[in-house]
Amino acid sequence: MKRIIGFAMFWIAVGMTIMMFIHSAVLSICLILFCLILSYNFFCCK
Repeated sequence: MKRIIGFAMFWIAVGMTIMMFIHSAVLSICLILFCLILSYNFFCCK
C-alpha cells in the first residue's frame, strides 16, 4: 500500500511541477518538495 501511495504522490508532484510553470509561487515549490520526499520514503523505504 505504501508503494501505491508513493507512486501516486510522485505523479501529483509532477503535476505540481507543471503547474509551477503556469503559475509560480513559493507555496507550490514547498508542496512539490514535500510530496517528492514523502513519495520517495513511501516507495523506496520498507
